[in-house]
Amino acid sequence: MDKLLVTGAAGQLGTELTQKLCEVYGPDAVLATDINPEAAGKFPYCRFAVLDVLNREQVRQFLKKEKTTQVYHLAATLSATAEQKPLFAWKLNMDSLLQLLELGREFKLDKIFWPSSIAVFGPRSPKKNTSQYAVKEPNTVYGISKLAGERWCEYYYKHFGVDVRSLRYPGLIGYKSPPGGGTTDYAVDIFHQALAGKSFCSYLEKDTRLPMMYMPDAIKATMALMQAPKEKLGVRSSYNLAALSFTPEELYQGILQHVPGFSISYAPDYRQEIAAGWPQSINDRQAREDWHWEPDYDLPAMIENMLEELPKLLENK
Repeated sequence: MDKLLVTGAAGQLGTELTQKLCEVYGPDAVLATDINPEAAGKFPYCRFAVLDVLNREQVRQFLKKEKTTQVYHLAATLSATAEQKPLFAWKLNMDSLLQLLELGREFKLDKIFWPSSIAVFGPRSPKKNTSQYAVKEPNTVYGISKLAGERWCEYYYKHFGVDVRSLRYPGLIGYKSPPGGGTTDYAVDIFHQALAGKSFCSYLEKDTRLPMMYMPDAIKATMALMQAPKEKLGVRSSYNLAALSFTPEELYQGILQHVPGFSISYAPDYRQEIAAGWPQSINDRQAREDWHWEPDYDLPAMIENMLEELPKLLENK
């Protein structure tokens, strides 16, 4: 019987992925964990525990007690926040992963999932249709930590047989959690401001094109990768993943069609420099070939669904 542990479960990805894991494996099989004890209220559908992923012995005891077979290691400091606290971001993002890889080796875990990011690419990477093996010279703490993490994941698979799997997520857009400190989180906040009848000030320039993905597609991709047969996986660092690419202005114009009178202004800050070093579009051919990845949402469908679902969530708060 599979027993799943999710770290950083209260984050944007974790909130929705944990719920999906409960639907697939059953609530008794899933333990959601987070360092914030107040996050317990987010998980009425499964068990919750406070866990500090930097405390190796605490993590070890959880794995032993729970008889864990799979870990979804989502705890991390995101791109924009990491630039404000670089040493802490490196410690959290890297030390927790290395500890888990060692514990995966010790406990012979069936599978580990660890998210990477398009932040592994840098200013010298091709901007358009960026390929799986394009040059990677990240210039942010977040990107550096993700690239190093990818290399460790592949190392532990090749040398110790630890079945760790990873996706290079683009910017993720969802309605179930507030923005969490990522450079692409403007694409979440803009919906909240539109529905609140407020104008929106973008910290990215209007023509800054970035790869994005609607959360249901991110969950779909994660589940598909983790359920794929081991022998089908040709990438053991992290798979490129793609769905949408748009600019703040294109997103604004799409929302404007549903929310007449909504206005936007632009005041680029330090996050503009981060975004400028990232690709504009991603080539995910290998994911499509290896485990038949295909997104469901284009930009109009994503906008329509966000504007339909987010008000329901806000009304219930």
